[in-house]
Amino acid sequence: MNSPKLQIIIITGLAGAGKSTALNAFEDMGYYAIDNLPVFLLRELQDKAGTEHLPNRRLALVMDCRDPSFLPSFATVVMQTSSWVDKEILFLDCDEEVLLRRYSQLRRQHPLATAGTIREAISREKKTLQPLLSQATRVLDTSRVTPHELARLLRRIYGSPDADRFTVNLLSFGFKHGLPAETDTIWDVRFLPNPYFVPELKSFTGLDERVAHYVLENETSRRFFTLLEPMLEFLIPQYRTEGKAQLTIGIGCTGGKHRSVAVVELLKQFLSRHNVKLFVDHRDIDKP
Repeated sequence: MNSPKLQIIIITGLAGAGKSTALNAFEDMGYYAIDNLPVFLLRELQDKAGTEHLPNRRLALVMDCRDPSFLPSFATVVMQTSSWVDKEILFLDCDEEVLLRRYSQLRRQHPLATAGTIREAISREKKTLQPLLSQATRVLDTSRVTPHELARLLRRIYGSPDADRFTVNLLSFGFKHGLPAETDTIWDVRFLPNPYFVPELKSFTGLDERVAHYVLENETSRRFFTLLEPMLEFLIPQYRTEGKAQLTIGIGCTGGKHRSVAVVELLKQFLSRHNVKLFVDHRDIDKP
């Protein structure tokens, strides 16, 4: 095949060791992610993914003891290889006492605890999965790793150079058209000079150089940016540390046509000098 190899990461291991966190991290990296895939569907999925269009040709699959046929069929199905497939088995391990504490905090039922205690279920699962542990391509012990640290670790191991870059979405909008629901934080810039009341500027937008100059080239705007830029330089690393994959910033003025657009465009210039993936949307720029 002329196309790149299909990459399949099979995430397995102990219940409570972080498989859901890992799957979310792979999805954020652009993998097509599926949870609790039955073993009998793997071969068909692999064949389909080889012939159908699949973004990035990367799959991340969680397969574990929730599937009754998982262990009996694993060796014959999962271990089969093809020349056009790179397959990796990522096994997430964890200390028994840590798993007990996690289940106590989450108040969730262990998938194998249909009879007996959670401790007995964990011990039984550890023993049952021991043969699989020796077949794993990579083993990660998550006993002393937080979910955010696990996600960062996986991005370092499996991500492309661009995958670990933080995403910032800049959204300009007008308050009169309603608040955007997707924002993490909103700054109201209706205190800045308003070109709407300048006849020769009213019909243009914040993308116009004359409008931008009117909005930004004054003492109030300059002072605003001397405060805002250091705040963003502080906040973005904090959001990353807490495990957020992206930050959506809303900049609002009355109509979403002049001031908020000009501010977003200036912020775009500022953030483009930082190691972030940047997206800009002027939601209301064409509305009356």
